[in-house]
Amino acid sequence: MTPTLVRQHPPHAGATPRVDLCARARDWSEIQERMLVPLYEAVYERLEVGPGTRLLGLGCGSGLALLMAASRGAAVTGVESDSPERLRLARQRLLPEGWGTRARAEIRLVEGSPGDASDARTPAYTLVTAFEPIGCLAGDSEGLGETLAAVAALAERGAPVVLAGWGPPERCATSSVLRVATKLADPLRSTGSWRPALRDDLEEVAQRAGLGPDGSGRVACPFGYADVDSAVRGLLSTGLFDAAVRATDQAQVDKELTEALHPHQRQDGTVWMPNVFRYLIARVP
Repeated sequence: MTPTLVRQHPPHAGATPRVDLCARARDWSEIQERMLVPLYEAVYERLEVGPGTRLLGLGCGSGLALLMAASRGAAVTGVESDSPERLRLARQRLLPEGWGTRARAEIRLVEGSPGDASDARTPAYTLVTAFEPIGCLAGDSEGLGETLAAVAALAERGAPVVLAGWGPPERCATSSVLRVATKLADPLRSTGSWRPALRDDLEEVAQRAGLGPDGSGRVACPFGYADVDSAVRGLLSTGLFDAAVRATDQAQVDKELTEALHPHQRQDGTVWMPNVFRYLIARVP
């Protein structure tokens, strides 16, 4: 599935087969990213995002969450450090000629670190989002606490910081499919292997960042695909299976992923997997 449904980690040199990163970014943008729309909507509704909101989106990917906030009237800044290919798609999506000069001035996209998104003239942000769900890969939250602690200096005092994560495995049908990643990647026993989400994943990150929890919620985010091929492409675009590909090969991962999806295929050929995602609202001290 911010920006992937999980935080990506650079592979060891020479360890990963060649991947068409542009095609993967397109699969994310066209197939997988929309699965988290209910999460974005729930957060924006609860926090009353609209005119007057100055939003900083960490790991903005191809920019769908930013687009939704901008359509509510928010001024948005997106930061992406892991995937220039996704950021390129975000620029196409968010900065078309049709938006006009005024709207363009309220949308910024930055490749690099959050510090690159602000200077002495930039007003403080009133909302920070980190929508890339954590708590699904071993080590996927490493460094996030430190990043959020640094970002807090760019936000207003009391501003909400939103973290997202997978819900309980028993409420996520996709968990049975993601176990393929664990089974194939287990020989590596490395960062990047899938693991079930834990109850306090989000709270632990907030604590490391020095943020104060101030509410949470759960949102139904079903994964629906036109067919098995689309499901395979969408799931591979998240990065969740990268460790499995390194441990075996792409053909083996495609085969076992396809087999794992069959129980979720309906009579019309579509694939449907109900899931629950969780978000935490924390506050800048």
